[in-house]
Amino acid sequence: MELEAIPGVGAKTAAALRELDDPAATVESGDVAAIARAPGVNEARAARIARGAIRRRHGDDGRVLATDRARELYREAIDLLRERTVTDYAAKRLETFYPSASASRIEEAQSFAAAATARDPDPAVREALADCAPLADPPTVRVRDRCLATADAETLARAEAAVPELSVETVEDARDVSELGRSYASVIVLDESFAGLDVEGDVSVRPDALESPAGTVPERLLAFFAENRERLEAAAAVHEAAAAAGEPVSEGGPPVDLDRLRDALSRLDDDGTIAGDAELDRLTAAVDDLDAAVSTAASVADDRLREAIRERDVTIEGTDFLSLVEQGARVDSLLDRELADEYDAAVDAAREHLADALRLEPEEAELAERVFGGDPSFPVDHDESAVSRLRTELSAARDRRAATLKADLASDLGDLREPVEALVRDALELDVELAIARFARDFDCTLPEVVGPGEAASSGFRIEGGRSPLLDVDFAAVEPVDYGVSGATLLSGVNSGGKTSTLDLVALVVVLAQMGLPVPAESATVERFEEIHYYAKSQGTLDAGAFEATLRDFGDLVDGADGRLVLVDELESITEPGASAKIIAGILEALDEQDTTAVFVSHLAREIRDAADFAVAVDGIEAEGLVDGELRVNRSPKKGHLARSTPELIVEKLADDRGGEFYGDLLEKF
Repeated sequence: MELEAIPGVGAKTAAALRELDDPAATVESGDVAAIARAPGVNEARAARIARGAIRRRHGDDGRVLATDRARELYREAIDLLRERTVTDYAAKRLETFYPSASASRIEEAQSFAAAATARDPDPAVREALADCAPLADPPTVRVRDRCLATADAETLARAEAAVPELSVETVEDARDVSELGRSYASVIVLDESFAGLDVEGDVSVRPDALESPAGTVPERLLAFFAENRERLEAAAAVHEAAAAAGEPVSEGGPPVDLDRLRDALSRLDDDGTIAGDAELDRLTAAVDDLDAAVSTAASVADDRLREAIRERDVTIEGTDFLSLVEQGARVDSLLDRELADEYDAAVDAAREHLADALRLEPEEAELAERVFGGDPSFPVDHDESAVSRLRTELSAARDRRAATLKADLASDLGDLREPVEALVRDALELDVELAIARFARDFDCTLPEVVGPGEAASSGFRIEGGRSPLLDVDFAAVEPVDYGVSGATLLSGVNSGGKTSTLDLVALVVVLAQMGLPVPAESATVERFEEIHYYAKSQGTLDAGAFEATLRDFGDLVDGADGRLVLVDELESITEPGASAKIIAGILEALDEQDTTAVFVSHLAREIRDAADFAVAVDGIEAEGLVDGELRVNRSPKKGHLARSTPELIVEKLADDRGGEFYGDLLEKF
């Protein structure tokens, strides 16, 4: 895939996407979280990229939402869905659903929605989702006890790019490698020409080291799992909660053995180091505590000698002798002559304490014995070079143990890398599905039938039992509406009778249908419109310039292509009623000549019908009458019916209530 060919992806974004492991497949997948792992790409941007990739895949380069009000309805629909998500990921992922004129895209989205609406949004699953989040890339770790070595400049550049965690050193011969062996705990030579090399230290020749990074730098894989421990555990909890609710995330169960994953994670510390290995813990503690243990061991020897000197009869009084010693007098010959056995016992006690404190193994204890000994002294001296040697040996043993454990754990985790990606992705996608399921349940939705032009008995739309969730009333109290239109139609009715809310319902149903999502109706059939034009009611009469601009918009509209839905709310408010009726009649005449479905809400339906040169269809939201000053309305538009206006209803009520010639004459005017 040519990344720049995706709508909205320029050269800079394409360069960032190429940093992903498999940019084309990642973008094609629509996985917002995976796309967002590209440098500088946040989840909102990733959603737009995924949406662009979907458009490209379906050859969907149209712009269905053609007006501001149509786009507002889309945002309101998305917001209703987003309110039902748990994770930020799902809220962004829903942005990849958009009104499309592509049959294949709508079918694809409907297939996803059908599976989603079959789910039961179990509260325990939603609770588990609260801790779920996309996987994150850990910061690059620096490994300082290991290096790569090569004599080839091209290999060096490739190694620095492939394994930034390790230093890459230049070598020319075996002597250079040998020097590196003394400086690093482990050296990996990348050139096959060094095969058979025999030098001191942990040096290996591995020409394929760059092709197997898990073995070369297992810290990379361990850092990934350490960074994402909580995310993985949360995703595992989602899969388990879903299975317990009888709604497994996927038919085959989790893509990874959860017990195996948890066992591996238990062997890993939060900083990416090995956890739970007693031998490594012993060696690490021994290195860390070495200086303190040597000091304490020397104190043990000093205390033993001090007590021996106090109790021993020598040529001078013991107290005087001790005073001399503590003043720094040379006493090595005196100790050797008078207290040889006691000195040896004190040194043995120091050695024993050092070995016990550090929990040294027998071969390590032999090195520890060299720390104390030599010429008798008081206080007892220790051999710093022997301490250094012991530290070096313990550190090397620790590093070897850690390297072995890291390699073993990385080997265990290596084949889990892709499955855990799927584990988290599936859990997050479940939140998307459950949001759609909750939306469908909350608003009694059904998947509509979306047909192409000419595929149904008539084009346009048909809604049965539609209820708008956009009204400022409890959804349960919303009255259902039945309405269908094919061709250009006027919608008449009383003030506050529900004409505008009917337009909103039609627009919402069509937008959701072309997103491939359920619609709030008992049933619906919607033509696959190329464009949706929704013009909201203007606030007051426009000035000459704004009026001209509005007419230009409608001029472009009637000159456009077929297959559009046009919804207009009280266009007559743009100018004087007489002129408005003529203008609307002219627009309807032009639309009638095209394959356009149009609904114009107007209080001038009679005047428009009289001004038009064709038989304009007129539907009406009929008021059944006034009850205690309140309108009682049948919210479903009546086909072929010019609804009575509010003034007519009031005059009719007065004529019935009060009688008289005046009210009767007024009523006849209607």
